[in-house]
Amino acid sequence: MNLADRVSQINEPQTIAMAKKARALQAAGHDVINLSLGEPDFYTPDHIKNAAKTAIDTNFTYYTPVAGIPDLKQAISSKFRTENNLDYAPEQIVVSTGAKHAIMNAFMAIINPGDEVIIPTPYWVSYSEMVKLLGGIPVYIKGGIENNFKITAAQLEQAIGAKTKAFIFSSPCNPTGSVYHANELQELAAVFLKHPSLFIISDEIYEYIYFDHKPQSIGSFSNLINRTITINGMSKGFAMTGWRIGYMGAPIEVAVACEKIQSQFTSATSGISQKAALAALTSDKTPSFEMVTAFKKRRSIVLEGLQKIPGIICNNPEGAFYFFPDVSAYFGKKHGETTIQNASQLCNYILEQHHVSLVPGDSFGDENCVRISYASSEENLIKACKRMQAAFAELK
Repeated sequence: MNLADRVSQINEPQTIAMAKKARALQAAGHDVINLSLGEPDFYTPDHIKNAAKTAIDTNFTYYTPVAGIPDLKQAISSKFRTENNLDYAPEQIVVSTGAKHAIMNAFMAIINPGDEVIIPTPYWVSYSEMVKLLGGIPVYIKGGIENNFKITAAQLEQAIGAKTKAFIFSSPCNPTGSVYHANELQELAAVFLKHPSLFIISDEIYEYIYFDHKPQSIGSFSNLINRTITINGMSKGFAMTGWRIGYMGAPIEVAVACEKIQSQFTSATSGISQKAALAALTSDKTPSFEMVTAFKKRRSIVLEGLQKIPGIICNNPEGAFYFFPDVSAYFGKKHGETTIQNASQLCNYILEQHHVSLVPGDSFGDENCVRISYASSEENLIKACKRMQAAFAELK
């Protein structure tokens, strides 16, 4: 068929591709441990579900304003102010169908063909594909494992050019779990102040999932709020992936543009989900903190398991629920007559032979690594670590 050229310019996310392979093996009767998807395995807390049930029972089932219901926008504005030191008025808030939707809205509002967007690597798989879909040009800055996968202010300064329109990053980061500390953000902010036409997109979807240093919003530094687009949502911190609620706080011109764009694509997101999100943001967050406690214990299990595999280089992530180890020491080794040439082949081997699903790192911007999600039970993680240890031991 004569499809649009843009279809061939982007790729299906490797996270989804590996999950498909894992499900196919499971359907064939294999005991597969899926560590490929970034989805909390906890249930949505009851008080949030009850708010949605109340919305249904009281017939809150009609179209809502495109940018979100007023009380939710007010709650988000208050949350930004009290938790993140960000001053976004309710009219600067746009509620969308997931944080991914919010990011795409932001890109559509600011990127013209030929504009450059700086993306530190490793990065979440969809950033670069969104930019390319809009005719923009991704410009990558490598954050190496020696610096916990974080870039420096000097690297940022060097990457900014005449065509640079935006910078996007996440902290805590998917896929590395890295968290930028206050001093590091301040150094980046000093660079941004030299380039007043550059937008900053801060993806803070993993904000509540941290173990050591509390993440800070870069928009709270050095008067950057007037060109910072802060992205967040309900999926990770509240175990609400299927509810599809994301949101942004943005300069008023960007927020108005995003509302205009969204009105022609999806219109408003589900009103029932919005009522659930309102309950989540305005109620006790103890269930979220309990999830983080569980994730911290799981992190220890996986770190201990990975440290038993010779040749793997691994740091201890400070947030989110991922490890991103360097596995390049095993490239060139064989399993039987098959030589493992790269991370993709390694992941396929571990999945097919040992039934653990991981994601190759090339789709995140680092071909030497694999992403391991520890959003799974302790029992599954212990089994998965033993299987991975056996898988790597078989490579000669």
